[in-house]
Amino acid sequence: MVAFIGLGHAGWHMARNLLAGGYRLIVGDIDRERERRFVAEGEGALAASDAGYAEATVVITSLPNGQVVREAILDGGVAAALAPGSIIVDMSSSAPAGTIELGGELAALGLVLIDAPVSMPTPDGTWTRKLTVMVGGNDEGAIERVHPILEAMSENVFRVGPLGAGHAVKAMNNFVSSAGFLAALDALIVGARYGVDPERMLEVFNVSTARNFATAYPLRQEALTRRFATGFQLGLMAKDLGIASDVMDALELDSSLAALLRHLAEEARDALGYEADCTRTLEFWEQKSGVTIPQSAA
Repeated sequence: MVAFIGLGHAGWHMARNLLAGGYRLIVGDIDRERERRFVAEGEGALAASDAGYAEATVVITSLPNGQVVREAILDGGVAAALAPGSIIVDMSSSAPAGTIELGGELAALGLVLIDAPVSMPTPDGTWTRKLTVMVGGNDEGAIERVHPILEAMSENVFRVGPLGAGHAVKAMNNFVSSAGFLAALDALIVGARYGVDPERMLEVFNVSTARNFATAYPLRQEALTRRFATGFQLGLMAKDLGIASDVMDALELDSSLAALLRHLAEEARDALGYEADCTRTLEFWEQKSGVTIPQSAA
C-alpha cells in the first residue's frame, strides 16, 4: 500500500491521480479535517489518523520543506511504523544537503529515501498527470519499484542522479524560472514608463527570445488580470530561492544573481505576506517603482 503525506494544493491532486491509477492510499495531513475530507471524496483511501502507516511499503511526502519532512518521518513516528526495506519518496521542494543527511539516517533504520520533487509545465490547473518529476536516489531497485507510482502522477519522469540530485535540479529549475519572472516584472515597469501596453509587451516577448514560463502564463493570466490565483505562495517562492542560493554558497560558487533574487523574493514576501500568491509580486514592484500597470481583461 502507498501512503501519501501532505494534502496541500499540489499534494491533493497528486494523491487523487494515484487513486485514479488504481492505488489504495493511506493519506496523512496535519489538518485532520482535510485528511478526512479527502477520504470521504476518494474511494480507496484511508486516513492515517485511523489506519497508521504500518501497512505502507511506499510513503510519499509532499510538504512545505525538508525540515517538515524530517519532522513528519522521524518525529512523527512514520519511520518507526515502517518495515525494513520500505521506501520514502520526498516530492517536496527540500534542500539537497538535508535530503542526503536524512537519507543516511533512514538507511540506518533499514529504509530507503528517494528525492523526486515536481514542477508543473502548464498552468491549466487540470492536474491530469501534467507534472515533471526529477528523481534522485542511490538504490536502483527502489527507484524501479516506485517508477510506476511516479508515472501514475506524471507524464515526465526523469532520473537525474544520486540522492539529493532531484532536489538540486528542482532548486535550479525554480531559480531559473524565478529569474525570468522577476526580470519580466522589471520589463513591464519600464514598458509602462514608455507608455507600452503590458499585454502587447508580453505578446512581443512570447514570440521572441524573452519568452519564458512567466511571460507565457502567470503574468498574462494571473498578474495583469489581478486574479492572483496561481496557487503558489510567495513564501514558497522565497523559500525555493533560498535553497538555490544556499546550494550555490555550499559549492562556493560566486552567484550574486542567486543572492539578489533571494533578497528580492524575501523582501516581497515580507511586504505582502507568506501566503500571498506569487503573482502579487507585481503589486510590490508597482509600490517600489511608483508605476501602476494597467489591468487587463479577465
